[in-house]
Amino acid sequence: MRDQRLVSSDRSSYSGQLAADDMTQDAFDLDELNAAIEGTRFAGRLHYFPTIGSTNTRAMQQAQAGAPDGSVYLTDAQTAGRGRSAHTWESPAGSGLYVSVLLRPQIAPADILWLSLAAGLAVQQAVRTVTTLESDLRWPNDLLLGRKKFCGMLTELNAEVTRVQHAVVGIGINVHQPQFPEELREIATSLQIETGRSWPRQELLLALLQSLDCEAAALADSAERAAQSIRERLEAGSSWIRGKRVRVDENGGFTGVTEGLDARGFLRVRTVEGLRTVLSGGVREA
Repeated sequence: MRDQRLVSSDRSSYSGQLAADDMTQDAFDLDELNAAIEGTRFAGRLHYFPTIGSTNTRAMQQAQAGAPDGSVYLTDAQTAGRGRSAHTWESPAGSGLYVSVLLRPQIAPADILWLSLAAGLAVQQAVRTVTTLESDLRWPNDLLLGRKKFCGMLTELNAEVTRVQHAVVGIGINVHQPQFPEELREIATSLQIETGRSWPRQELLLALLQSLDCEAAALADSAERAAQSIRERLEAGSSWIRGKRVRVDENGGFTGVTEGLDARGFLRVRTVEGLRTVLSGGVREA
């Protein structure tokens, strides 16, 4: 029997609005994008919607209908953006990069977390390439600038016992928001807030798709080698993997110090009761 599971990070409800003239200036040029990603699995498979309920929902529906590996679903605004545990992701028009990518990875279901972690690294690399900002990865794949979150991800899959039918990686990046509501200002940020300037969403998307194509190819070539590379890069590029005192919202909640990843990519936390493995709970700084 097929099952549908989530391997995701919390996508908090963020808001912000871009002026209409700025939205026009930062429009997507699909012809230009397709030319730039020629040679990747994504070329010719871009699907743009001015407004949509959820790019992840559309991608999962199209996956069931037989859409090919590398299909990309992109929008200016989501009216029903989704996150783990019924959390929502506010997606005001023109303010962020809202995209879901359909992959049909030739990997075992037990290795799927590595794909989700690799996607986080792909976003980190894309942001570095375009803006030079060095972001932090909070396991499994929230991206932070300082202590504030600017990107959330949701990976959904359909799998049988021995193989993954398809996986959808949804990515939301706060790009143009000039500010956030008072209740979110201590935890949310955007690329514009952090740098004082606007960044073209098309450049971010191009860099993201190029990086994600490399990550997916590496996993297809050798899941074992790719997992080792992902683990090493997370150790180097995330302050959350080792030595971070955290609070985990799982099994009633517990506190401890992070102690690396296990062989499947799950986070290990040393508590007063011993070593525990985080399977799905939210991780926050204690």
